[in-house]
This record gives sequence, structure tokens and C-alpha cells, in this order.
Amino acid sequence: YNEYKSYLRQLFRIEGVTRVFLAPDFISVTKDEDDHSWNILKPDIFAAIMDFFSSNQPVFLDEAELASSTTTINDDDDETTVMIKELLDTRIRPTVMEDGGDIRFVSFENGVVKLALQGSCSGCPSSSVTLKNGIENMMQFYIPEVISVEAVDDEIIEMQNKVFEKTNSEIESKNTDER
Repeated sequence: YNEYKSYLRQLFRIEGVTRVFLAPDFISVTKDEDDHSWNILKPDIFAAIMDFFSSNQPVFLDEAELASSTTTINDDDDETTVMIKELLDTRIRPTVMEDGGDIRFVSFENGVVKLALQGSCSGCPSSSVTLKNGIENMMQFYIPEVISVEAVDDEIIEMQNKVFEKTNSEIESKNTDER
């Protein structure tokens, strides 16, 4: 566990890194808006990631939890929900992952699909356009029961934000103590 936290700390110690998203096949790092250039940040980010991988530690603490997806079809899912999850897994999520993001299925109620955008999608200015023009149109085309698609912050994103804030305050506290 300490190695895992150390890995994340190393990435967040890089000045300009504001968010890190870990997925099964990629890592997405978000920088602040204007203050830092990717040309300056990339070598440090790459070095931190390579140092971690050379330690042979697992990227995720719980592989079973990682394998369980929000698009896993459950026995109590109705037919429409099953179709939504299958469409997300087969057509939508792979495309979004190519851009360093992911989508979590949250719910389907009264014709409204609620999704949580993660990774580079969660802070992207064009994510609302992608959600409405891309995902919503595709869902409505294949699944007539879908009236609209909405982005929501779910408890996973809130938990990630809390972990980030805690880690950031630990780093700041340690930096203050070292001075």
C-alpha cells in the first residue's frame, strides 16, 4: 500500500500536475491550464511512471475490484439497462479511452441515462458536446427508451477528489516541515 501511495505522491509532486487517472490500459495525467508546458512536464511524469513500473508493484491494489465494471450486467438489470451497458462497452467506452478518459454507468431512470466522466473527460471543455452530440445521439438511435444522457459526479469521483486533497495536504505539510 505504501508503494502505491508513493507512486501517486511522486506524480503529484511534479509541479503542474493536477489530476491522475489510472485505468486498466493507460494512465492519464492532467496539468494545470496555462502555467506549465507539456514539454517540461513530460520527462518528469515519464520518469515517475517508469520508476514505479520498475519496482514491480501492482498498479491497482485490488485487481478484483478493478475487474468489476459499472457496465457488468447484473441479474436485476432490465432489458433497456442491459442494452445501455452493452452499447457503452462495445461502442462508446473504447472510443473515449482512446482520448485518455472513461465513462462509468451510474443509472437509468425515467428515460435518463446518468454517466460519470472520468480521466481527461472529466475536466474537458468539449465533454458536454461529446456527451450530447455523440453519446446521447448514439444511445437514442439504438435504444429508443433513452430520452437524454446526463453527466454526474458520482461517489467515486468525489472519493478521488478527497484522496487527492488529502495527499496534496500531506505533501504540503511535509514540504513545510522540511523548510
